[in-house]
Amino acid sequence: MTTHSSERVTTGALPGRGVNLALALLSFTVTFWAWNIIGPIGVSYAEDLDLSPTQLSMAIATPVLVGSAGRILTGALTDRFGGRIMFTILTAVSAIPVLLVMWAGEAGSYPLLLLFGFILGIAGTTFAVGIPFVNAWYEPGKRGFATGLFGAGMGGTALSAFFTPRLVTSVGYVWAHLIIAAGLLVVAVIVWLGMRDSPAWRPNRDRVLPKLEDAARLTVTWQMAFLYAVTFGGFVAFSTYLPTYLREVYGFDLTGAGARTAGFAIAAVIARPVGGWLSDRFGPALITGISLAGAAVMAVVISLKPPPELLAGASFIAMAISLGLGTGAVFAWVAQRAPARSVGSVTGIVGAAGGFGGFFPPLVMGATYDAETHSYTVGLLLLCATAVIALIFTIYLSRGRAPEAVESGPR
Repeated sequence: MTTHSSERVTTGALPGRGVNLALALLSFTVTFWAWNIIGPIGVSYAEDLDLSPTQLSMAIATPVLVGSAGRILTGALTDRFGGRIMFTILTAVSAIPVLLVMWAGEAGSYPLLLLFGFILGIAGTTFAVGIPFVNAWYEPGKRGFATGLFGAGMGGTALSAFFTPRLVTSVGYVWAHLIIAAGLLVVAVIVWLGMRDSPAWRPNRDRVLPKLEDAARLTVTWQMAFLYAVTFGGFVAFSTYLPTYLREVYGFDLTGAGARTAGFAIAAVIARPVGGWLSDRFGPALITGISLAGAAVMAVVISLKPPPELLAGASFIAMAISLGLGTGAVFAWVAQRAPARSVGSVTGIVGAAGGFGGFFPPLVMGATYDAETHSYTVGLLLLCATAVIALIFTIYLSRGRAPEAVESGPR
């Protein structure tokens, strides 16, 4: 069977790459906003539906599940159909579960909220589209920064944390969701009209399942999947559960907790392209190690419940920067080591691992919450232990010989 390489060797900057990177960033940002619409108003759901901490954490974490698993498929499909088609379809389709979640809330049904939150996970799959799309536009020496800049679209969670509670307060629950759904449709049209796939990109028309099997055989896939599960998973867990955390531990109201969660997400968003840029200059292993060390230390600090505002705020910002640097560094590592023709498939699996990494911590936080002391100490110490294990693994990888991208290409 004849196949095509998903990438040519290019020299110099491709014209139009900045515009296409910006459009990919826009689509990723708005879909990530939609992906995170339950968490910022989770306290309201808890009050209206009389949910326990465990039930609330399940509602918050459920969209992450599909957003994680779905990346495996969307990454492989991007290798075949290209970023323009995939971004357009996923952005437009994400409007549907936003409206379904609205309906579940209006109906006051927790089972429907879980079901439609599961479908809402579709919005979280666009990450696996953007990495191969951006990779094809940029030469290897600038991919760390470019993919890191694209990854700043995870700031959609910051927009959601800040604006979703305010929209609900100002225009009402139903209209807030209608506005978000309309925004998704508008962006889908903009992407379809303005985005183009890189002239360096060529479709890989191999069947999807064998491509995923080939990507799964690559050692680098699972190495990076573990590290991304810790770094990006930590970011997702904090950005989705932090409004609840801040209310339970510090007593902030819905709007105040949302604003502070937005600050956390913005810090991580800024740090992500910096992590990619630093990885281009100093190597992704070093930056990943620094990220994980910082996350381990800050998990302990946060578990001590530093007083608001200055000390607590600085602690959470330091955690956000640590995790943001790591998310950029890990995908700079992927760009260096994954075979060019399989970047989408590898990205899908690694991205899925990152999403799964964000699915479980909110459940752990809800299950280990101490209502008497308003403490999440156990969950935070488990995060510290996980970060330390990942740090040791990163040191191991940095001292060993990294497999070359070409040696384990698809068969």
